Amino acid sequence: MNADNTVSGEMGELREQLREVLDARAATRDDARQVAVDKQHARGRWTAREGVAGMIDAGSFTEYGGLAKPATEGMTGAADGLVMGTGKVDGQPVAMVAYDYTVYAGTQSAVNHSKISRMFELAEQQRLPVICWLDGGGARPHDMFVPNRLGSPTFVTFSRLSGLAPTVGIVPGRAFAGHANLAGLCDVAIATKNASMGMAGPPLVEAALGVKLTPEEIGPAEVHYKSGAIDLLAENETEACALAKKYLSFFNESAEAAEAPDQTRLREMVPESPRRAYDVRKVIEGLADKDSMLELKPAFGRAMVTALVRMGGKTVGVVANQPMVLAGAMDGPACDKSARFVQLCDAYDIPILLLCDTPGLMVGPDVEKTCLVRRSARLLSALSNATVPLMTLVLRKAYGLGYYIMGSRPLMPSILIAWPTAEFGGMGLEGAASIIFQKELAAIEDPAERAEAHRAYTEELKAYNTALRVGERFGFDDVVDPAETRDILIRTLETFPRPPERRGKKRTIDPI
Repeated sequence: MNADNTVSGEMGELREQLREVLDARAATRDDARQVAVDKQHARGRWTAREGVAGMIDAGSFTEYGGLAKPATEGMTGAADGLVMGTGKVDGQPVAMVAYDYTVYAGTQSAVNHSKISRMFELAEQQRLPVICWLDGGGARPHDMFVPNRLGSPTFVTFSRLSGLAPTVGIVPGRAFAGHANLAGLCDVAIATKNASMGMAGPPLVEAALGVKLTPEEIGPAEVHYKSGAIDLLAENETEACALAKKYLSFFNESAEAAEAPDQTRLREMVPESPRRAYDVRKVIEGLADKDSMLELKPAFGRAMVTALVRMGGKTVGVVANQPMVLAGAMDGPACDKSARFVQLCDAYDIPILLLCDTPGLMVGPDVEKTCLVRRSARLLSALSNATVPLMTLVLRKAYGLGYYIMGSRPLMPSILIAWPTAEFGGMGLEGAASIIFQKELAAIEDPAERAEAHRAYTEELKAYNTALRVGERFGFDDVVDPAETRDILIRTLETFPRPPERRGKKRTIDPI
């Protein structure tokens, strides 16, 4: 050290004040905290800074609050357990917050609550997408006794981002209490397969219930995936980051159109037999740009598929009946999932494509116990009040209230087309035949003869309600060759006006 309190460096002599700042900043880096980093790696987990590096374009990250320390006297911890800042993901500006499990198990403290609230406020002001790396165990008890700590605006501020800017939560390990709450507030939550999440961690569960459980026993990722709390399940952190980047790519207008799949294959997607099931995902993949499909909540509400795709480079939200589950009949979970997805698309001005193949809503006394009356109304309400353009493609069955909800003419879709395999009916045609021809059937005493008469009446109704016959009555805008469908939809997308610029939000998105 020189007499003037400067030290020699690559750029010459540094003043003591600058040296102290640079040393303090260097101490927060992973390479200066090898013991803590090694422990995290021994858990099979990335550090928070590795999470940031996995998401953010190299050289674009500007850190905020890196010198922050715990508010409680005597405690230390790099960046007070929260790495945060702004950067870019594939060239798109974002904000990212990452809880650091190597600092008091990534817990939320007085100071890092102040930090994260600052970043959420900045995201709200500039409408920045937010990525949350949620690896931590809730509140830090040591900070409960910090003077004048009267609560944090963190969760309220983050809630206000709903519908204003896309929010993504990544759960790479353990997310309890406040961390789980943030995951629940995100538009999309992604977890690694061995992650755990819960509204309270093991100590609070034991205190409340008298049961000693491991974090994995309280809320394993697979449970949350099936319940719909988790939208996407990843093998590891690398895949979680890739899924988050793919989701955010749908909000990046600079994306270019990708290659189209072989369109002639769409002609064989729907089986000739109306009783044979098929996977509607293959139809979606066939219509979309290659490798662009991202399905959300695939393990929940499985009678419907909700997915983001690109068609001719343009982002489209797809809501589709799934004939592989309940023959495409619509139940409560499927309606809940689809209604929220419609809200998400509407909030961010994403046009919606409805793929209809449903015999209608589920029926019977057991179904009525599930509040389907309200849950199906939720989907109809979401579609009726959406301001983004709708497009409807009837693949096969278009029956009853199910079809009414899934893009019928009263919803005023911008285009309503059908494939030659489509069938139309105010209700299932077998049931309709029983009602319409009730007197005629009742007059036939022989059961076999009555069954044959019922079959003939049903076939008569089916012949009247084929795609071609309904098209001739202008029940659809057109009945199309499946191989021409993608081009028709892309040309329709090109007629839609550009969404108006706005600084505020259009709507909020329900957490579930």
